[in-house]
Amino acid sequence: MCRNNAQFKYATEAGTVSPEVNQWFVSVDRDKSGEISWQELQSALVNAEGRNFSESVCRLMIGMFDKDRTGTINVGEFQELYNYINNWLGTFKMYDRDQSGSIEEPELTQALQQMGFRFSPEFTKFLIERSDLKLHKTMSIDQFIVTCVQIQRFTEAFRNKDSERIGVITIGFEEYLGLALSCS
Repeated sequence: MCRNNAQFKYATEAGTVSPEVNQWFVSVDRDKSGEISWQELQSALVNAEGRNFSESVCRLMIGMFDKDRTGTINVGEFQELYNYINNWLGTFKMYDRDQSGSIEEPELTQALQQMGFRFSPEFTKFLIERSDLKLHKTMSIDQFIVTCVQIQRFTEAFRNKDSERIGVITIGFEEYLGLALSCS
């Protein structure tokens, strides 16, 4: 009988997971529970500045892929997260033209326009300032992911309320709070 349930879990789920991702999962799963917490994920993800992804980013990503709502992700969910991060990384690198590891306002503007968003220069500047608390000039990969995910969530919620597709909705304060809290 297998005493280590985590090893059994890895073996049974490894069929749908690439060997590279499975190996990375095993190394990130420090407590060998067969699940990764946001803290374990945070210790594994580093941006181009050499800093770990923020707690909010890691919690967001765990929450997005935690299908059974345990607050952790298993190796299959980790594979999905891995694919998701790599897709965003590809998008980020496409617009990080100077390969600095962060994007500036003009690069963010281009990325958002490519995604179908036509924001004012003031709003794009606000997004950069919000993500770079020190210099207010650049956005790292982890902040780029969070910003894009939040914009997508709010856009979807807005579209659900914009039944006439005119770009304007009228909602009460509590409905607005519910919308905002459900998207963040």
